[in-house]
Amino acid sequence: MGRAETFVIHIISQENSTWQGQVTWLGEKETIHFRSMLELVKLMDAALLESGEAAQARGLS
Repeated sequence: MGRAETFVIHIISQENSTWQGQVTWLGEKETIHFRSMLELVKLMDAALLESGEAAQARGLS
């Protein structure tokens, strides 16, 4: 099972049947703006991959 990460998602608006807003990755204290739900999912997926690679490099997983 992978590592758990925490994200805070702030929806600012909704246009063209999708969300726009910002996501904060609490583990890295990083906030990124997104323009669509697809972009949000891709950002979170990349963060999880990065987190897993970092844990693996430290021998934690």
